[in-house]
Amino acid sequence: MNLKSSLDKISIFQQVGTVADQLGMETYLVGGYVRDILLERPSKDIDFVCIGDGIRLAQAVSRSLENRPAVSVFKNFGTAMIRIDDWEVEFVGARKESYQTASRKPKVEAGTLQEDQERRDLTINTLGVAVNKENYGTLLDPFEGLKDLKRKVIRTPTDPNITFSDDPLRMLRAVRFAAQLKFDIAPDTFEGIIRNASRLSIISGERIIDELNKIIMTDKPSYGFKLLFVSGLLKEFFPEMVALQGVDSVGDKSHKDNFYHTLQVLDNLSARSDNLWLRWAAIMHDIAKPATKRFNQKAGWTFHGHEDKGARMTPGIFRRLKLPMDDRMKYVQKLVKLHLRPIALVNDEVTDAALRRLLFEAGDDVEDLMQLCRADVTSKNNHKVKRFLANFDKVEKKLQEVEAKDQVRNFQPPVSGDEIMTIFGLKPSRIVGDLKEEIKEAILDGQIQNNKNEALQLMYELAAKKGIEKKTNE
Repeated sequence: MNLKSSLDKISIFQQVGTVADQLGMETYLVGGYVRDILLERPSKDIDFVCIGDGIRLAQAVSRSLENRPAVSVFKNFGTAMIRIDDWEVEFVGARKESYQTASRKPKVEAGTLQEDQERRDLTINTLGVAVNKENYGTLLDPFEGLKDLKRKVIRTPTDPNITFSDDPLRMLRAVRFAAQLKFDIAPDTFEGIIRNASRLSIISGERIIDELNKIIMTDKPSYGFKLLFVSGLLKEFFPEMVALQGVDSVGDKSHKDNFYHTLQVLDNLSARSDNLWLRWAAIMHDIAKPATKRFNQKAGWTFHGHEDKGARMTPGIFRRLKLPMDDRMKYVQKLVKLHLRPIALVNDEVTDAALRRLLFEAGDDVEDLMQLCRADVTSKNNHKVKRFLANFDKVEKKLQEVEAKDQVRNFQPPVSGDEIMTIFGLKPSRIVGDLKEEIKEAILDGQIQNNKNEALQLMYELAAKKGIEKKTNE
């Protein structure tokens, strides 16, 4: 690919070069944007390194532009950023770094371009392109990053032991780039990750989960998870998932490896959906199997109640991993709890009441639940897979029929607690909740229709049985 022609398509590169020349600053486009040009991948982050004051260069570039975009200055890091259309353009002076063992925050000093490239995490991120007029478009590649791009290899520019020990987050970035780009990690670089995996303990949970979510959102996330598992990184922050790995046997009875099953479910789902939280439901759906594993001489290995325990484990895991403790967590928790329910509805004798209950509990997430259930079919027996998927077709058809007839998805009981209290002159109490719950159950069981008149009639009947009289106006 012709780098110069690629740069010429976007005016900011020549603009920065012109301003840099006016200031007498040697300036380069560096890092991810150069990598992505060469890989023909989209990119929105543009980074410039100059020999000198990056903040001064950013301010001069802003003044040179017609609309004079605001400059965000980060003095502690010696960086500045301006937004130009959809681009985030960052400027920094070339620097060198030194680290203390207990922290990933470096001591930063002004440095040469070579020292700036040396401090970067991977060779494919060390590439630089000159933007000054004299050598515009010239590629600087001191660590053979271009060769690694062509070979599809992830490698550190210097000793991986030092690179990863200095900033352990780089280990997760190495795995993330391998997963995103479908590259291999060079043997010595992977050995460096294994040796330094325990150093991940000095990295904040927020940084870790940011990288993990990027791995989860790759085309085939199982690859990234396998690298995390084999390297020892996964057990540093997600031991519950590591506990899924392994197979126990008693006589001729064994269970499947639930770690690799989970990864297959995740891949199956990822082929159908780019919903991050649905992918998290796939990761979490069997998370409680180690805790619920039992051996029965007749039945073999069982995991009774793993869906309920997994749902109970979800908030604690989300909290520890610094994942959001909001409706997204509740969504994952709900899908974990319900993921076994649809297969139980395959039987031809299944009642409408059972279907109504699933629709009521799953609400608007019932389609996502069915996607998870389909992804959960991982047998190597193709005939068995086809049979299970055909069964889910039946369940979906039944659910659609019941929903069209009864409209119970996300329904609220036609009679509210406030109405019950007003009609009978009651204060907030258990009896009010009981009446409301019994009306809801009657609708789900199909005893009455989901409408106000039938709900009120049942309410009066239930109240009479409990000795509750309608309030009279005095």
